[in-house]
Amino acid sequence: MRCVVFGATGYIGGRLLPALLEAGHQVRAVARTPDKLAEVPWRDAIEVVQGDVTDRAQVRAAMAGQEVVYYLVHSLNRANFVEIDRRAAKVVADCARETGVARIVYLGGILPESGDLSDHLGSRAEVGDILLASGVPTAVLQAAVIIGSGSASFEMLRYLTERLPAMITPRWVRNRIQPIAVRDVLHYLVAAAELPESVSRAFDIGGPDVLTYLQMMRRYAVVAGLVRRVVLPVPVLTPWLSAQWVNLVTPVPRGIAIPLIESVVHEVVCRDHDIEKYIPDPEPGLLHYERAVELALARIRNADVPTRWSDAAWPTAPSDPLPSDPEWSGGSVYEDIREHPTSASPQALWDVIESIGGERGWYSFPLAWSVRGLIDRLTGGVGLRRGRRDPRRLHVGEALDWWRWNAWSGRGCCACARR
Repeated sequence: MRCVVFGATGYIGGRLLPALLEAGHQVRAVARTPDKLAEVPWRDAIEVVQGDVTDRAQVRAAMAGQEVVYYLVHSLNRANFVEIDRRAAKVVADCARETGVARIVYLGGILPESGDLSDHLGSRAEVGDILLASGVPTAVLQAAVIIGSGSASFEMLRYLTERLPAMITPRWVRNRIQPIAVRDVLHYLVAAAELPESVSRAFDIGGPDVLTYLQMMRRYAVVAGLVRRVVLPVPVLTPWLSAQWVNLVTPVPRGIAIPLIESVVHEVVCRDHDIEKYIPDPEPGLLHYERAVELALARIRNADVPTRWSDAAWPTAPSDPLPSDPEWSGGSVYEDIREHPTSASPQALWDVIESIGGERGWYSFPLAWSVRGLIDRLTGGVGLRRGRRDPRRLHVGEALDWWRWNAWSGRGCCACARR
């Protein structure tokens, strides 16, 4: 089938593209920054087009001639994400109906039975409702915590467990959650393309285990070979306070931590598993939590993490210049140019430059870099803890600590700091 993927450079989108290719589908990827896909090993097998989901003309052009639309876009790290997601979903729904696509597939979140939704979960539910009302057969897949190397949920769990042998925890760590392995999420997404035309509804998807967040942390510690963690529960840590704690201990910034925590302050468990009537479980079955953690840690140890939560673009500041603005807009630019002769070869120098950041750190004045990272963390940024996806290689669009690489040629590079 001919499939177009919106959100192709995000955590799930970047893994869905090769999975669709492996299943024999033709794939068109839509990205605001197509260069982010320039170095993926399967680049020549897909079509990449530039587009923004809020631009009706670009969305319609991207859908032209396609049969299945995958919508994997969430704007949770923007201040006005509810309105942005609503507007984008309406554009996608309208264009899907107008261009005659056969199906929409959307990945949302499991909704708690209490009905008391956070802004984050409420927005994802609203997007699903908008797509279901489009008149185009739509499959809304709703997942809770996704366990996989590089996912924001997994990184938060991983760093909290590894860095805090003893911790004070809020009441929500005792809520029940039904995690799911990222490879099982991809299984459902790929198979959803071929659902019968009569099927247009939401499905809860989850793994075989229902655990509390505390049990997830303790089982992670066992799989990772850590000593048993000491946990002291307290009833007063609000999601906002919990996010500050996560912001200081893990690479996940406050702006991402808040919606993640708001998603688990209620129990998020599948109401049913009737998706198996239409999509059989993968062989040899859905992955148990411990096995999903083992696979994620193996990828991290082998530096084989194809996508990370930080691959999604961090929102630009309102003061940043638009493409239509004159060249001199955007404020003053100060230059600091330095030269130093060396007998090393260009390739040897480039290998050193390309390995900066992460565990290796930054050259010259390490204390100054640490202070800069601390200031960034205190203001809600990512600081120095985001690290690297690969210890030796970088590509366009990749996030490295608080930098994002906008250009990367092998002879020069350009990085942009968001704070």
